[in-house]
Amino acid sequence: MRTLLLVPFALAALCQAAHADGISSVYTDLDSQKDCVTYAQADEGDGDWAELACSGYRGYPVLIAYDDARESLFYGFPPGGDMTSVWESFSGFNSSGAKVEWRIESKGDFAVPFAVIHRRSISNPEDENKPTEVLLVAKVGQMEARDGCTIGLVLATGNPQANDQARKLADEKAKSFACGKDKHTVIGNVPAFGRVDN
Repeated sequence: MRTLLLVPFALAALCQAAHADGISSVYTDLDSQKDCVTYAQADEGDGDWAELACSGYRGYPVLIAYDDARESLFYGFPPGGDMTSVWESFSGFNSSGAKVEWRIESKGDFAVPFAVIHRRSISNPEDENKPTEVLLVAKVGQMEARDGCTIGLVLATGNPQANDQARKLADEKAKSFACGKDKHTVIGNVPAFGRVDN
């Protein structure tokens, strides 16, 4: 009788193990007041900039470089720890959302974040009360490769398919994307984005 009772539990465990492998999403909070530490900032009279290191997914950091009401974010481990070489942002004033979606690939005991989807709000010169919402899709910098960058931008304002489009982009392109060589994908009429020297 005990053996018969254990069979359903064993089958359930096998099913869970089978479903554990694959790609899934994990969400983390990003609050600069609670989740970040400022490690560099402008002296008085030296402009308006700061660099912050924030907690991300299980040891993978989120780095924020803020300069003149614009933000550049790096997810994972950057090359040489220098945000200057990986600065990417919108030309308009912008800010990042409070939730980060990490796309995780699981294989057995390993769970590695390979991409991030993060909502960004960009100022709208035509109506300051209605910012443009964009989902930024980024490749996560791994400890060994330290190769992370934006792989795509998906217009979220007025686009009910934005989340699905962003996940498809992340899952299909992030792992093979060559930062500095491949051109990022743009879906929708997205505000100007790229390297911005302020």
